[in-house]
Amino acid sequence: MQMNNQPVTGNTAAESPPHRIPDDQASPHLRLELIVRDPEVIREITAYPEGRMRQDFAGTCLKIGVLALKQTGGQIDAHAVRNEGEKLLESMRTQLDGHREKVTEQVTATLKDYFDPQSGRFQERLSALLANGGELEKMLRAQVGGEDSTIARTIAQHLGENSPIFKMLSPSESEGILRSLTETMNGIMAAEREKILREFTMDNESSALSRLVRQLNENNVKTTGALTKSINGVIGEFSLDKEDSALSRLVRQVESAQKKISAEFTLDSEVSALARIKKELMSVLDAHKEQNQRFQQDVLEQLTALKTRKETSAKSTLHGNDFEAAAFALIADASTASGDIATATGNTTGLIKHSKVGDAVVEIGGEHIAAGAKIVFEAKDSGAYDLRKALNEIETARKNRDAGIGVFVFSAATAPDGIEGLRRFGQDIVCVWDMDDPATDVFPRAALSVAKALSVQIGAADEESQVDLTAIDRAIRNIEKQVGSLSQIKTWAETVRSNGQKIVEKAD
Repeated sequence: MQMNNQPVTGNTAAESPPHRIPDDQASPHLRLELIVRDPEVIREITAYPEGRMRQDFAGTCLKIGVLALKQTGGQIDAHAVRNEGEKLLESMRTQLDGHREKVTEQVTATLKDYFDPQSGRFQERLSALLANGGELEKMLRAQVGGEDSTIARTIAQHLGENSPIFKMLSPSESEGILRSLTETMNGIMAAEREKILREFTMDNESSALSRLVRQLNENNVKTTGALTKSINGVIGEFSLDKEDSALSRLVRQVESAQKKISAEFTLDSEVSALARIKKELMSVLDAHKEQNQRFQQDVLEQLTALKTRKETSAKSTLHGNDFEAAAFALIADASTASGDIATATGNTTGLIKHSKVGDAVVEIGGEHIAAGAKIVFEAKDSGAYDLRKALNEIETARKNRDAGIGVFVFSAATAPDGIEGLRRFGQDIVCVWDMDDPATDVFPRAALSVAKALSVQIGAADEESQVDLTAIDRAIRNIEKQVGSLSQIKTWAETVRSNGQKIVEKAD
């Protein structure tokens, strides 16, 4: 990956250019082209120089992320399996207990409703049929009872005063024969009536009615005994006191099924289903634990390698270039947010011949009151710069980049003792920044804001003076060049004088 040193007009991004894999590393690989927008990630990646070292750092970060996501997914699956297994066991236990209680209550209520000696439906039906004044007695009275009985009405209909026979044998029609016949028939009817009454009286034990009643009582006793026996048999089938009853067999089957289910869901037996599930879960958890240990070891090794590479990079001569690039990225981001234009100038010469002093130039945007004014930035991560040398350097940078205000950025690791976070010296501003501590980003940003305010002040002063400063600056640079020439002449003169003295001494 590389950082393009161009003016930034949007989110800061790091692109991955085509990278050729060496022949000795042409193993299975995947080529990715990434756009990174996170400032912290950009800062960490750009902390390494372009090339193989930055590629290795990005690959290590990607590997750590993939391993972390994979490990997190495995732990979630293990916890989900354990929780669902516990919920399943508790639900099955609750449903079995509720079903057993419900079946027992329903069977008890049904048997009591039909066969209870006090309030059962069967006992009520027998009482209504055989009790005094019951249905059976009412039926007999209606058939063979008093004058309103069925048999009495039948006799009266066929042999009564209004019957055809009575009319045929009426005394008014034939007094002699009919009267005799009447008397004879009356005697026969009286005898027959007496005979019938004897058959339907309860006073005569040999009467038909008495025999019928005795037979009905005998049949009733037999029916009641058989019914009682049947009821006792049914009750016996639903009694838990008999081992061979249907209810006892059902209870034994339920208890057997419950024991089998309990045996499958106990941890006391190694062959139970729950024990097997626990064994499989433990094996899965052990595997995840081993993967966690390997993952932690890999992460520790990778972090150690990263720390080693970072320390090596900090000791190398490229670390200063990394600091300048990171400082430019921060300044460019702050400039873009306020509508200004930031340009990296560290690799180009300025107005001073062969001079590249001035790492970045910020041109204030057109909507600002000081539009077009320039601010030059110089960033150094070197212990060779004290405050005086830094001010001289930023002054040269202002002249070289034709800027009105200069900002010198010290690295927090190499800044001289006593340097504050932000301080102004006339047209120059000095600040201290730690590229690894985002909390110190406020100092370069504040320095940019102060420089823009000073640019407004300088612009107002220029408008009041109505003086063309271009010619003055050109004259000053010519004078500086002449002063440089005088310095060389002085050096040469000192050399001549020294050599002349040596010649005189040698001659003497």
